Amino acid sequence: MSKKKLWLRSAASAGVLALALTACGGSDDGDGAASTDKGGSVSGGKEKAEEQPEEEKGGGELAAGEKAASEFDEDGTKVTYEIVAQKVDVGTAADTEKLVSDPKKAAGLVPAVAHVEFTVKDGGPVADYPDAGREIQVYADGQRGTILIGASDDAPGCEKSTDVKDWKAGESHVFCDTYMVPEGAKELTVQWAPDRDTDPFVWKFENS
Repeated sequence: MSKKKLWLRSAASAGVLALALTACGGSDDGDGAASTDKGGSVSGGKEKAEEQPEEEKGGGELAAGEKAASEFDEDGTKVTYEIVAQKVDVGTAADTEKLVSDPKKAAGLVPAVAHVEFTVKDGGPVADYPDAGREIQVYADGQRGTILIGASDDAPGCEKSTDVKDWKAGESHVFCDTYMVPEGAKELTVQWAPDRDTDPFVWKFENS
């Protein structure tokens, strides 16, 4: 059984999930290169095997596998995170029927799970319940998806922020968020920003 099927089954077993209807429009410019993994997972392409890209300090587009660095306020504790979007796992229309309470409201949409790794680079420690993972967003062909609350809690490779305690410099955790996106979307972007007034970092992935 594939990892994708495992996370879908785990999420469904916790109870049928409800859509948080918070989608809003948006647009992205520029092109990105990526490759599609087997099992409905899209991940960045053309990664440098020997040389890691330099970290970006401000918002904007990043190459596949490129890390960003940003300060973040964790409930009064200043932390500098190193952030990278690893991949997006894309589900099917059948998965949508299992995950949402009213499939009619999600007709034509499929779940897309963004996996983002955070490493405390400086500051902290973060005592508990880190908020950085809550800022993950997924866009499909320039439009923000609709968040599906709780669907990523049991996804393989994803961690619950409620389980993270005493997070020190040098330690990494992978947080995920699930968004409903159009089934035929060609380009997915994972976006993260420390606050609403800052331009987001943007990682692009192709979906095929």
